[in-house]
Amino acid sequence: MNIKGKFVTLRAPELADLDKLHLWSNDPDIWKLVGGWHFPFSKRSTEEWIKSRKDNNLTEHVFCIDDLDGNLLGTANLVSIDWKNRNAFHGMMIGETGNRGKGYALDSVMAIMRYAFDQLGLERLDGDVISVNTRSFDFYTKKCGWEVDGVRKNFHFRDGQFFDKILLGITRQRYREHIAMCNYWEQEKT
Repeated sequence: MNIKGKFVTLRAPELADLDKLHLWSNDPDIWKLVGGWHFPFSKRSTEEWIKSRKDNNLTEHVFCIDDLDGNLLGTANLVSIDWKNRNAFHGMMIGETGNRGKGYALDSVMAIMRYAFDQLGLERLDGDVISVNTRSFDFYTKKCGWEVDGVRKNFHFRDGQFFDKILLGITRQRYREHIAMCNYWEQEKT
């Protein structure tokens, strides 16, 4: 089953995605704005990563984001799914800069939230942004309805300096309030 937004489809990664996923996994402009370790990825390791994805894994899901024409735009995830406490971690990346600012990211997050809250029955989603990534911070808090849950000082080390990790989250109730306020799913596709 694919997850549908208004402008995007979220689907499982396929080997046909290898070239773009490999390119993005080595793009320093992308990785300086996200957490985690950053080492060069070989095409072989990217291929092995795609092949290792288990569709029946109940706690870790990575999705490829396609536009309506089937062009790969980026990736999103629902990981660390905790079924007992009904929460998960979410992250997202739009690969090429030319595809940013066109509403694909917003539609992807709205589709992920709708799926997580209305289909999976989760109660909350968590995420985080590196403090230097003000664009992502503003996106999640102003456009998607997420709220700041806390800050971890000097958490990320980039280019010789430390940056804070800003913890974000949204509950099912907050999502419903945000959707009612912005009327997202009722708006015409433009």
